[in-house]
Amino acid sequence: MSDEKAILSLQNGSDVRGTALEGVKGEPVTLTEEYVNRIAGAFVKWLANKLGKKVTELKIAVGHDSRISANTLKAQVLKAVLGNGAKAYDCGMATTPAMFMSLVYEQTKFDGAIMITASHLPFNRNGLKFFTIDGGMEKSDLTDMLEIAVQTAVVDPKLEDVKKCNLIDIYAKDLCEKIRKGINATDHCHPLNGLHIVVDAGNGAGGFFVEKVLDQLGADTTGSQFLNPDGHFPNHIPNPENKQAMEAIRNAVITNKADLGLIFDTDVDRMSAVLADGKEINRDALIAMMSAILAPAYPGSTIITDSVTSDKLTDFLQNELHLKHHRYMRGYKNVINECKRLNAKGEVSPLAIETSGHGALKENYYLDDGAYLAVKLLIAAAVAKKENKSIESLIEKLKPIFEEAEYRMAINCEDFKTYGQMVLKTFEERAKAKGYTVVKPSYEGVRLSFKGDVNGWALLRQSLHDPKMPLNVEGDGAGDCGKITAMMLELLTGFDKLDKSPLQK
Repeated sequence: MSDEKAILSLQNGSDVRGTALEGVKGEPVTLTEEYVNRIAGAFVKWLANKLGKKVTELKIAVGHDSRISANTLKAQVLKAVLGNGAKAYDCGMATTPAMFMSLVYEQTKFDGAIMITASHLPFNRNGLKFFTIDGGMEKSDLTDMLEIAVQTAVVDPKLEDVKKCNLIDIYAKDLCEKIRKGINATDHCHPLNGLHIVVDAGNGAGGFFVEKVLDQLGADTTGSQFLNPDGHFPNHIPNPENKQAMEAIRNAVITNKADLGLIFDTDVDRMSAVLADGKEINRDALIAMMSAILAPAYPGSTIITDSVTSDKLTDFLQNELHLKHHRYMRGYKNVINECKRLNAKGEVSPLAIETSGHGALKENYYLDDGAYLAVKLLIAAAVAKKENKSIESLIEKLKPIFEEAEYRMAINCEDFKTYGQMVLKTFEERAKAKGYTVVKPSYEGVRLSFKGDVNGWALLRQSLHDPKMPLNVEGDGAGDCGKITAMMLELLTGFDKLDKSPLQK
């Protein structure tokens, strides 16, 4: 593969991602030190052009999560920043949202930021996220920047001119002030006194939240676990969507009789929670909880979610909270950009959130920040405790999901996007011919709704990046999920390049 193709192939939506370490299932290293150097150098050039500044005027921050390849790649990023004429600031262990906030804080006010992370992916992977004051880089901007990287040479300056910035302390102090203000606490030193909160950081970058936020505010954090950064991720995948990870925080809450459990992904741009009784606040429940917290301040507003949310969530948002539910596309940048678009045209939308735990608030720079979601949850928990209530009361009218399944079917052909579009078109035509209800509007894939002898819904869509077609199915009664799955399999008859075996197990 040519250098050009190798560099361009590292694009994953609006991020750069690749294999950074050898030795796992024979995977070749694709995110090489050379490519990281050239890509970071391209960011300097691209940013100077975007801001209309000379490269020598730029101040660029660099941070990383706990991955074991982080320091090696960070050295290359810092060399690239310096070697291309900008000033480099080493923020050390940080979080993705903290890196964006480094462009906002008065004491830092950087021009751009680079976060070295691959979120919850296996330990041998790594990547780069780029920020300007407008937020994370758009997909088209990253494509342009990688084209610049193809023409950018490796630079190798000494690193003695790199300046240090203890960003996580600044960020944590800001989170503390937000909690104090949100609670309107008379006890400014320990406003969380009396609350028992356990945190599971999954050995990622989120361990700071215990010492630098919760402990500072007086919470009891006994039972918090996996706080030490360890890029081997020895305990569980740092991913709030992972069942093992959620079971780990659930056990910690119950064992320690805590009021609330918080779990972060590796770079802390996602969060989920567990209530005192072990109920998991993730996926639809997390969206419902955050919406209920925001509803009093934003009556009648619109909540943007991704496409795989339940009809039960729609019912809760619209009939209990009297909000609007705008079910949009998968991809955290997609829901965030749609939220921005609606607000720009005058339709109030305080929250863009995916079932994955990516949640961005208008009031927080449209930044998907797991720690900020935790702040909103902690404020609600503290207020509820003062009123002798539980935060669970906020979503007590959210109907529980009875039965659900997700099947990921591989498309076994080179032009998988065209094939997938053909499948969706035919699938919808067959569904209409059968008399099934096709839900409109649908911004992604084909969604079917079932009421009568079988109750529930199904959504067939194309993966954003992979040659796969996920099928999400939810049933409202015993056996409904299986019945709907069988109906979907019938609609997919004859597509020989679509691996339907997951539906037949």
